[in-house]
Amino acid sequence: MSVFDLAGRRALVTGGARGLGAGMAEALARAGAAVAIGDIREDLGKATAESLREAGATAAFVPLDVTEDASWESAVARTIDELGGLDIVVNNAGVEISGLVVDLDPADVRRMLEVNVLGVALGTKHAFRAMRPGGPAGGGGAVVNIASVAATIPFPGIAGYSATKSAVDRLTRVAALESGKLGYGVRVNCVHPGLVPTEMGARLAEDMVALGLWPSAEAAVGDVIGLTPLGRLGEAADMADAVVFLASDGARFITGAGLPVDGGMGM
Repeated sequence: MSVFDLAGRRALVTGGARGLGAGMAEALARAGAAVAIGDIREDLGKATAESLREAGATAAFVPLDVTEDASWESAVARTIDELGGLDIVVNNAGVEISGLVVDLDPADVRRMLEVNVLGVALGTKHAFRAMRPGGPAGGGGAVVNIASVAATIPFPGIAGYSATKSAVDRLTRVAALESGKLGYGVRVNCVHPGLVPTEMGARLAEDMVALGLWPSAEAAVGDVIGLTPLGRLGEAADMADAVVFLASDGARFITGAGLPVDGGMGM
């Protein structure tokens, strides 16, 4: 059996209704995991879960607002009930609101802090409580948090977003240390994705034009590619495969790590 085989594992993916989250859920399912889609978008989340079931996977949708403690408690309990356990939590849900530092909007920054930082912190909290010895799942497992290349390089127009994704990286490392010291049996790592032309990625390029930083979205994307040694944008599959790796036994001796999946952009 391959060390990347996730047969028998149960995963919860936040923000799994679309974009990178949906790609991660699909990759986990292809590797053999049963998957719960956690999202605030019920119709889209249910459709994504249904498409996984049509492809032969075990999948469910669980309503989840990652900024609410009670919502996490309910989503984890429901995931364990519907899938028969919990071994993997992927904290993918996130928001990006562009803006220049000189025009910083406190409401925008608070929103990114709530989703990108608090959401990941609560997800890690409830993953620990469920998967540690004595928890309702109790068999240990893996948490994979989604940070960004923006946590490793300066890029104009996204100061607030970069700050929150840097926080995800630090949170990941502290959580990994606590899990190890307290014997939870849960590995905690994060992925630093490069730019992917999802809906969020396309909007980011357009925002750069609106902020006066690039003359066109094409020019902004071209400069990102120019900064990337592998010479292309990322694909959802690139990020999804990294998540599968970190969730698998192939990464059994890896915890507290930030894995760049950015084509070399952040080196």
